[in-house]
Amino acid sequence: MPTLQHFETDIDDRYGDLDSRTDSDIPEIPPSSDRTPEILKKALSGLSSRWKNWWIRGILTLTMISLFFLIIYMGSFMLMLLVLGIQVKCFHEIITIGYRVYRSYDLPWFRTLSWYFLLCVNYFFYGETVADYFATFVQREEQLQFLIRYHRFISFALYLAGFCMFVLSLVKKHYRLQFYMFAWTHVTLLITVTQSHLVIQNLFEGMIWFLVPISSVICNDITAYLFGFFFGRTPLIKLSPKKTWEGFIGGFFSTVVFGFIAAYMLSKYQYFVCPVEYRSDVNSFVTECEPSELFQLQSYSLPPFLKAVLRQETVSLYPFQIHSIALSTFASLIGPFGGFFASGFKRAFKIKDFANTIPGHGGIMDRFDCQYLMATFVHVYITSFIRGPNPSKVLQQLLVLQPEQQLNIYKTLKTHLIEKGILQPTLKV
Repeated sequence: MPTLQHFETDIDDRYGDLDSRTDSDIPEIPPSSDRTPEILKKALSGLSSRWKNWWIRGILTLTMISLFFLIIYMGSFMLMLLVLGIQVKCFHEIITIGYRVYRSYDLPWFRTLSWYFLLCVNYFFYGETVADYFATFVQREEQLQFLIRYHRFISFALYLAGFCMFVLSLVKKHYRLQFYMFAWTHVTLLITVTQSHLVIQNLFEGMIWFLVPISSVICNDITAYLFGFFFGRTPLIKLSPKKTWEGFIGGFFSTVVFGFIAAYMLSKYQYFVCPVEYRSDVNSFVTECEPSELFQLQSYSLPPFLKAVLRQETVSLYPFQIHSIALSTFASLIGPFGGFFASGFKRAFKIKDFANTIPGHGGIMDRFDCQYLMATFVHVYITSFIRGPNPSKVLQQLLVLQPEQQLNIYKTLKTHLIEKGILQPTLKV
């Protein structure tokens, strides 16, 4: 009859001294297969590998930009689904690297727990979004009211279940490696889920806060590549040997100009500048409002040297255009460090790309490594310099209160307005 001691001995024999393995013992990930469409391969067969890659990247870039425009046209909800899809794919690519690197160790429950934690964290963040922006809809649904009221407790309970499953999966003399992968999963969640949640928060502030930062990063990526391809001579950083100072500087100036022009074009339309709100009466997202001063033309006095050049005293700009300079500067100077970080990560695991999803570009994470850093900056920028009290959000919160609470707030507000002289006190008969 096998005893617990025999079972532990069998486990020890199976896993041995796995924790003592060094980086050189980690199995190398096999190179990704070429997924370039055959029609492109035949059309570009006579070109050198350098120019072939240039054309493949260019064609696929134009295709992705066209699809992005289509999704913008389809509205805010489709953009949110796009962000969610990109988040899941990026998570899959990073977790797959971990699984491939450590697959010889046969880690118990690693992939199952990784996806379970992804579901838990998404449930928490999207539940918070529903509570903040869909309050009037939730008020009509009794089942949703229960979920929202106890949302954080339910989220914690779900996470706690995953935590306990992880503890139960620990194997003797295998602990350190399992904790490595536990940390791998949580850092991946921090990079992907948290940042994608901030992207959606930025979108609710107005589509322009979503489009200008994202398009600035895309513009910097494209123009830096073009300047580096045609004029690059001076290496920029060892982590990414193909990056050059010429591409970095050319990308910076191009991105600032692009962001300034894009901000001017988008600031003209309510569809892009109004906060995204859910209207329960029409059961859809709407972008209708009176544009704030940020999106109304203002006259600015020009510096003396520009007055002489332009031969005019003032210039009319949208205030958001000035903010776009800050956004574009971050996208072109600091944003690339997200790419450098990803390059270091790939070098650490001896891989060229995170995946081979997009021919000529690599994986989804290869294209969005800078976007996540940009999303955090935009969110911090909005909360620090832009956002004020949101009357619509306050009203939604008031509508879910009990009648007695609403009446007390009404009396307090009425007294406050009378004291400020905005309302006249009612005369008692």
